Amino acid sequence: MTTTGEICREAGGGPWWWDRWRGALLDVSLAAVSALECAVEGVQFSRDAGLPVPVGTVFGLFAGATLVLRRRSPIAVVLVSIAITPAQMGFLMGIVGLYTLAASELPRRIISALAGMSIVGMFIVTYVRAQQGVVHGDLSIAGGFIPFLSVTTALGMTAPPVLLGLYIGARRRLMESLRERADSLERELILLAERAEERAEWARNEERTRIAREMHDVVAHRVSLMVVHAAALQAVARKDPEKAVKNAALVGDMGRQALTELREMLGVLRSGEGLVGRADRSVPLAAVKAAAAAAASRAADDPAEGPSIAELEELVEQSAAAGMVVRLSVEGKARGYARAVEQTAYRVVQEALTNVHKHAAGAKTHVRLAHRSAEIAMQVENEPPPEQGAASAAGLPSGGNGLVGMKERVSALGGVFVSGPTDAGGFRVSAVIPAEVG
Repeated sequence: MTTTGEICREAGGGPWWWDRWRGALLDVSLAAVSALECAVEGVQFSRDAGLPVPVGTVFGLFAGATLVLRRRSPIAVVLVSIAITPAQMGFLMGIVGLYTLAASELPRRIISALAGMSIVGMFIVTYVRAQQGVVHGDLSIAGGFIPFLSVTTALGMTAPPVLLGLYIGARRRLMESLRERADSLERELILLAERAEERAEWARNEERTRIAREMHDVVAHRVSLMVVHAAALQAVARKDPEKAVKNAALVGDMGRQALTELREMLGVLRSGEGLVGRADRSVPLAAVKAAAAAAASRAADDPAEGPSIAELEELVEQSAAAGMVVRLSVEGKARGYARAVEQTAYRVVQEALTNVHKHAAGAKTHVRLAHRSAEIAMQVENEPPPEQGAASAAGLPSGGNGLVGMKERVSALGGVFVSGPTDAGGFRVSAVIPAEVG
């Protein structure tokens, strides 16, 4: 039973074995007409058999009333109609019973056997009655015409209801199959919609994480250097005006760089506002993927967008200008990498230096970069700060997301990220990124 059928049954359930009250009313009406027909025909049967008329009438009523069971037991109704055929009773019951039998879900061999029995019984009864009519003079036809008349009558009373029932049964099964397919398709569409919503929610969460990581990388490093320079500026403002002016210029340059990077990032977000708005209105997922792919393609075609490995030297110089004792060493021959690889390498070094400013101010730091055949490796290691346990003199806050963000970036490219304290009391951040990313 399909969902549609279950709804229909619940909405209009009928009594006993009927699915609907309309079907029950139809069967009861047909049974009443059949009982009345058999009761009338029972009068002639009683006279021919020499029985009291009430006996034939009651027999006809009960026999004709069995048509009410046509939906529950069509075989029994057909057998009863075949049984009373010699009494020339139950023609309506035979026609309706054969139609119901052919339209049912019973095996074809049972339908064919009962239809054959009905044809044979009708042929025999018609043939015998016609012979008796010719003998008694009630019929004035040639004797050779009787077989043709018998065959025609038998087929005319049996074939049409059987063929119509087979057609209606096949049509009903086809409609049931179509309903099941429609219900199955509806369930699949609901499931696909749920999965699409889950994928969209996952994509939104990933994008939020990525944006938060980018904002952290852009803001944390620049602002940390600005705070360090501001603290140095405050310390030397009166003692060394020339150095104070230099530090003030550095603070201004770093502030402008931070603002520039923030504007670029906000520009990307604004360009995606239309897409996000459409996605919230159930735009097909394929359109969202296509737009994201196009944006990624444009980003890959623009190597100037985002930091690169070539800017690491400048990054180290900025930290050195802020008072950090830092040294950069490069191994291997530099070559071009995918923009995602270069940006991730830059961000890892940048965040590691930021952490040194925050947690180990004044510590000597070593930045190592190695270009290998199939990967690029980087390591930022700082020695213990001059005063153990002392944080940055500028009091820089820490949100605890730097190491997590670095690991997420490297893992997304299929690389390996390791961080932790050294035996000497310092801290080391190491990352290895494949040179070719999918």
